[in-house]
Amino acid sequence: MNQSPHRPPVARRLTGADPQKSQMQRVQTGALIIIAFAVVLFLLVQARFLLISLATAIVLFSLTSDAINFIARQRIGPFRIPNFLASITALLLISAGMLTLTSIILSQLNTVLTTTLSYAESLPGAAAAMFAWMGEDVEKSVFDTVSSINVGSYLSTAAGQAGNLMSATVLVILFVGFLFAERIWFSTKLVNFIGDEEQAKRVGRIMATIIHRVNYYLLVKSGVSAVTGVMVWVVAGVFQLELAAALGILTFVLNYIPNIGSIVATVLVALVTFVQIGEPGPTAAIFVTVGIIQFVNGSVIDPMLMGRALRLSSFGIIINLAFWGAVWGVPGMFLSVPIMVAMMIICSQVPELRPIAILLSREGLPEQDDDGSEAAPSRSARNEDSAA
Repeated sequence: MNQSPHRPPVARRLTGADPQKSQMQRVQTGALIIIAFAVVLFLLVQARFLLISLATAIVLFSLTSDAINFIARQRIGPFRIPNFLASITALLLISAGMLTLTSIILSQLNTVLTTTLSYAESLPGAAAAMFAWMGEDVEKSVFDTVSSINVGSYLSTAAGQAGNLMSATVLVILFVGFLFAERIWFSTKLVNFIGDEEQAKRVGRIMATIIHRVNYYLLVKSGVSAVTGVMVWVVAGVFQLELAAALGILTFVLNYIPNIGSIVATVLVALVTFVQIGEPGPTAAIFVTVGIIQFVNGSVIDPMLMGRALRLSSFGIIINLAFWGAVWGVPGMFLSVPIMVAMMIICSQVPELRPIAILLSREGLPEQDDDGSEAAPSRSARNEDSAA
């Protein structure tokens, strides 16, 4: 009887401690997430060269894995091509293609840098002439500003960074070779690692979906970029630019960078034209022509070919581009879309991460299947089909 009045206060103290404890746990969890993100970001920056090469190797491996399976299914009379022979053939083709492409890019960059140095003396006058219509004071100010820029030092830095491209190519080839050597036992390792055969199959289907989406994106992007580069080369040849071939190749490469790459390529062509010709009329003509080419190929043909294979948010692409550009520089910009595709597919399959997939998707409807097939149509598309 005497102890009963004291029980409610004890209960109130216990119930009052629970919210405080849960709040403390949430604060600790948030702090751990921030620390983990900072550690991962630090590692991404410090090991950027190795990680960029590894990511590029994984993309190349995913592109050629289906081709290896196709070669391994072929028969020469009664004999079937062994899997190891198909892998060696694919590795040799990848090595030859990458080394050739790297040599072409380096030679064209060397041509651009050499030609730019030869035109460096006339650059201040050409740049100032663009602002002559604003008055002599503005023209003189632009001339003095451009003259103060040490173009040679910037070009030397660019040449030094371009020199790392061959080292990165060799490292990528080594990574691809090791991935080919391990591909036969990948499914067995996945089952043993997860411990559940059904769950391992589900993870395998998710990875197959990622490979399918990234491959489709890269194939379409490569085709559109190649056509754009050829058209820019033709236009530059019509205007008799010395760097016509180099501008076409650089346009092809820069168009892999979403949104920003086409703008940089167009401005680059216009600048080269103005520095070489020095007349605003031809410069404006080539700028408008190349701009129309980039707009039609990038904003009309590219989305039409992509279709529903990549329903990515435009704002998400810009944020992703800025983040990976800040972490890995220009190579991160090239890899930003494949990384974003993988993130969206993985997050769409994990219930706790599904809000992230919704933010990354264009329509707020990331794919929901896990069988590696095409994504289910959106709600509006299903309504239209039922109404029809």
